[in-house]
Amino acid sequence: MSAVRELARTLVREGIEMVTPESASDYWRIWYYVLEAAGLAVQLVNASQARNLPGRPRTDRLDAMWLARLTEKGLLRPSFVPPPEIRELRDYTRARTHLTQDRTRCWQRLEKLLEGALIKVSSVASKLTTVSARDMIEAMIRGERGPQVLAALARGRMKARHGALAEALAGMSGDHHGELARMLLDQIDFPGARIARLTTRITGLTAAIPAAWGTGADGSTGPGAGTGPDDPVLPAVQRLDEIPGISAELACSIIAGTGLDMTRFPAAAHLVSWAGLCPRTIQSGPGKRAAGTGQGDTCLRCYLGQAASGAARTSTFLGERFGRIARRRGRARAQAAIARSLLVIIWHLLADPQARFTDPGPDYYATRTDKNRKARSHIRQLQALGYTVTLTQAA
Repeated sequence: MSAVRELARTLVREGIEMVTPESASDYWRIWYYVLEAAGLAVQLVNASQARNLPGRPRTDRLDAMWLARLTEKGLLRPSFVPPPEIRELRDYTRARTHLTQDRTRCWQRLEKLLEGALIKVSSVASKLTTVSARDMIEAMIRGERGPQVLAALARGRMKARHGALAEALAGMSGDHHGELARMLLDQIDFPGARIARLTTRITGLTAAIPAAWGTGADGSTGPGAGTGPDDPVLPAVQRLDEIPGISAELACSIIAGTGLDMTRFPAAAHLVSWAGLCPRTIQSGPGKRAAGTGQGDTCLRCYLGQAASGAARTSTFLGERFGRIARRRGRARAQAAIARSLLVIIWHLLADPQARFTDPGPDYYATRTDKNRKARSHIRQLQALGYTVTLTQAA
């Protein structure tokens, strides 16, 4: 580290204007972060775009000379590296994601343990995370084995399914099942406090970024400005929160993935391509063929997939669009299409702070359908099958 800092000081004394490291694994981080902290302009480039001509001798010195020549001519395209405050926010959001995934895996192991004891609570309860299911599992850990007694612990709407619950709880659980279930519940409870702590920290960090602030009606700006209904600029999290399927917590995670400076992406299509939500195009002569998507940002795609799943269950334009695509192409491709649409909306909202999301409504496609054209299409299909069609206007 000291040698890198000394190099940074030397480059500053020499008046170096630009430093170009290659993105080789994680080794570029020390060079980028230290040189950036020293006040130097650093651009990270993909190694595949900065290779020397094949057949030339290759040494570290020659590679450095080649990178310097390409940098001087402006022939390199820098990779996106978020600023320090976004990198800090990204570390917190990804830590929360990993803890949430660990907790989900523990729930899955608990369900598998209960199935091994011939107890199928998930066939009656929607999920094991409900309060009723937790009370039943706690009672089984304490040694209660009576299915009627366990089913009587149901709350709310689950009380109406007492008979089905008693049948599902009539298993063959032993003492070792209770001991293992206790361990799994302790593992589930362990990340809960830390996830809540991380959420509080993420909210505070996002509110402290000036680019995420709103603007009040009197022109004031700050962490608490722009939250009124008549304010011209809403905070970034609140603007994204208006999109169906995106909550405030998910908005913070998306901001950590994309950043707030949309000038790094000239258009929404650039952001979509960087995130890996559009297929690559390979053209040779007049022929074109679609290839798979790029690598992209795995965490960002995960956040957008969650948002797309939430938007699909709403009575909105995005929910209707998901249904239309799912009927023709399947749910997986429909989810990817909605995730792409969400990212396009996010780009516009972050690029223009005064923009607000407006839902076109679930009847957007229906109101723009040409009824006469659609009727003629159906008539032609029926006539092709040998039918004579006569249309009568409904009353």
